[in-house]
Amino acid sequence: MPEFELIERIRARAGGRDDVVLGIGDDAALLRVPPDRQLVVAMDTLNDGVHFPRGTAAADVGWKALAVNLSDLAAMGAEPAWCTLSLSLPASDDGWVDGFLDGFLKLATAHRVALVGGDTTRG
Repeated sequence: MPEFELIERIRARAGGRDDVVLGIGDDAALLRVPPDRQLVVAMDTLNDGVHFPRGTAAADVGWKALAVNLSDLAAMGAEPAWCTLSLSLPASDDGWVDGFLDGFLKLATAHRVALVGGDTTRG
């Protein structure tokens, strides 16, 4: 699937929030941080065959992609609010992408974390 179609598919599933001024649609996001808060940022990358076995269910990969970052934030005592997503996909597989988003967004919803942007590429 073309990159912009993928971005639209993600945007449609992720929704939005009032504290996201500019979200999904570019490689960056503009966020409204409450004045009494500080911002903590985490980023872990998962590689097929390294961080999860080849053939792992897409929903499990999506869940883990967010879980490892939520864990890093928890280790710093941070309360998660937003996340970004960087995907490098070898080929267009709509079913895999949907499964990945199922797992990723299920965990995001459970922790009240808004997906606000990211990057997609073929790799």
